[in-house]
Amino acid sequence: MTVVFRNGTVFDGRKHVGRTDVAVEGDRIVAVGPDLDVGGEIVDLSGGLLVPGFIDAHVHAVQGGLERVRCDLSVDAENKQVYLETIAAYAHAHPDRPWILGGGWSMAVFPGGTPTAAELDTVVSDRPAFLPNRDHHGAWLNTAALRRAGIDRHTPDPPDGRIERDADGEPTGTLHEGAMRLVTRLLPRTQDSEYDQALLEGQRYLHSLGVTGWQDAIVGAYAGMDDPGPIYWRAARRGDLTAYVVGALWWERDRGLEQLPELRRRRDELTDGRFRATTVKVMQDGVAENGTAAMLEPYLDRCGHATGNRGHSFVTASALATAVAALDEDGFQIHVHAIGDRAVRESLDAFAGLRDAGRSDLRHHLAHLQIVHPDDVGRFAELGVAANLQMLWACLEPEMTELTLPYLGAERAGWQYPFGDLHRAGARLVAGSDWPVTSPDPLLAMHTAVNRTGYRAAGPMGSEPFLPGQALDLATAFAAYTSGSAWINHRDDAGVIRPGAVADLVVLDRDPFAGPVEEIGATRVVSTWVDGAKVHG
Repeated sequence: MTVVFRNGTVFDGRKHVGRTDVAVEGDRIVAVGPDLDVGGEIVDLSGGLLVPGFIDAHVHAVQGGLERVRCDLSVDAENKQVYLETIAAYAHAHPDRPWILGGGWSMAVFPGGTPTAAELDTVVSDRPAFLPNRDHHGAWLNTAALRRAGIDRHTPDPPDGRIERDADGEPTGTLHEGAMRLVTRLLPRTQDSEYDQALLEGQRYLHSLGVTGWQDAIVGAYAGMDDPGPIYWRAARRGDLTAYVVGALWWERDRGLEQLPELRRRRDELTDGRFRATTVKVMQDGVAENGTAAMLEPYLDRCGHATGNRGHSFVTASALATAVAALDEDGFQIHVHAIGDRAVRESLDAFAGLRDAGRSDLRHHLAHLQIVHPDDVGRFAELGVAANLQMLWACLEPEMTELTLPYLGAERAGWQYPFGDLHRAGARLVAGSDWPVTSPDPLLAMHTAVNRTGYRAAGPMGSEPFLPGQALDLATAFAAYTSGSAWINHRDDAGVIRPGAVADLVVLDRDPFAGPVEEIGATRVVSTWVDGAKVHG
């Protein structure tokens, strides 16, 4: 059957082309042009914008879906009481759960970004609770969980993590990075049925925001989550996976090249239908908010003095270069988490070795790129490494103003999220959300990319543009979320509107190119289509 999208404007994946029609037969676009006379069903755009399906190049869909069906703390909260009331209500509604699990809380709500077990004990003390924050680089525990794990003043910090402590050395209830494993090893096993439900809920939610495909950034066991690979495989085999997904297999940072045979086996076993496990994810450092992002120079203290902390490189520079070379030779795309300027440089140095060896282009990419030394901005284009942007983070949110800026200093603070500089230097831009760390709504993210503020956010986050010289124009932001991310997922027939391309499409309720940039974030999704079939709306 032919479907014609009419009475609106089109962004074709690279540019805004204005008012035109788009005809679809089966799973393909067959014609693009004004006043098409091909018959078939008419989808009236009502003056809205038709765009290629958004592709999220860095997301954790199963994890996000699981939090939505558990104790969901991803709500906006002005104070800790909102979280405590949510946890209390969930615990009351689920008296049979042996652990209280969920997460999604914001560090900025708590002094120093570290909630305490004493606070959590006020609402749940009868059983252990383990609640990761929204960036999943830390977790909030109650006293029962600390006791269950045997964590006390004598427990040493692991090499890749930290136990938050009081002045006497007693654990206070927050674990950072690798310290979470002290507890995650004890968590009850999540049943396959709950994981399957989580993926379908995550997929439903992403489709409602116009997302037709994504790259799952951790396909492996991490931070209390089991490996989502089998969950995707089951959904693909059943025909329940309506999105096209690339899985980034988890590189275990305490192991080396001996894990390559296992990665090859998992790539072969898990790839099926709309799921391809063809990427490997390396987490090179932590996050700036808790001082674990890898920095070239030390963090500052509250008084502006240099400390002895430069963060963590979870993989040594030499080991990273060796891993990158081996993975590339095996045909894996490499997806690196790099927040701090040292992590970015170590990663680019590793990819430079591929260029020197004359390797083929597997479309490798670095994600997050919060702090990039100016000397490294031009290296992305030079090395052919894509910049995977989390656009929503480039604003004066509380985590930035309270937990980051005071510890960086003025010069480094000005190197953050250099989207504009990367674009001007010729870097290929792709985009992802890192949901459930932050909202997976591409339109909110693109609003921030263009305005460097949060849409209708209170305080400086919504009123003071953060480093406005690093803003992107709207077409570049849309291209990153469509053709750019399709490219990173090796789907060259997606992310564009042209004859022969797949009919992965999104209908928006307005054309944000025609309105004020301050209202980009008001745009909403009317319907979402994958392979010519409506999956939302």
